[in-house]
Amino acid sequence: MTATIIPLSSSTLSSGIAPQPTADGRRERSRSSRAKIVQAMFDLVARGDVAPSAARVADHAGVGLRTVFRHFDDMDSLYREMSERIEAQVSPLVTMPFTGATWRERLLELTARRALVFEAILPHRISANIKRYQSAFLMQDYVRLLKFERQRVEALLPPALLADKIALESLHVALSFQSWRLLRHDQGLHPKDAAKVTRHLVEAVLAQLTE
Repeated sequence: MTATIIPLSSSTLSSGIAPQPTADGRRERSRSSRAKIVQAMFDLVARGDVAPSAARVADHAGVGLRTVFRHFDDMDSLYREMSERIEAQVSPLVTMPFTGATWRERLLELTARRALVFEAILPHRISANIKRYQSAFLMQDYVRLLKFERQRVEALLPPALLADKIALESLHVALSFQSWRLLRHDQGLHPKDAAKVTRHLVEAVLAQLTE
């Protein structure tokens, strides 16, 4: 018996499994382009361009401007990816156990760590602060970080200091990112000098305590 060979038309191919690799290929190219865009934004902000234009992002990422605009339609998801990357970078230092024997020693450890963390994320956090009024995610993330940073400080403090509103809020100001940005960005201090000023402010608050 002679087998009958049925020629495959373009419509037959389009209804079969052939399009699947093409669809997968499009998705992979989209993921690749998105990763390049996120990396480009990350790099540009790290270099001090806290509000890079779409054209600069496209040029740095090596993709077309239209591709950038397509992904920029969902800016909050791009910001989320950048935030997750930054947190992963500093998380080991932030979560490292303290070694000090007293709460004062542990607080000064936290003070030194804040300087390192804030310096590492300085341009990215400045960029996020600029854009948070146009981004629901960045605004929510801003509030989340403030709450987390306050909790990290207060977890180390004795009840008497927690009850002293003036001393407590003075510590929060000294250990805030806003103070670090002021010292580094506005006053132009070297990171080591900014760290010394921060420690001096914390020690000045502690010196007023009787405990």
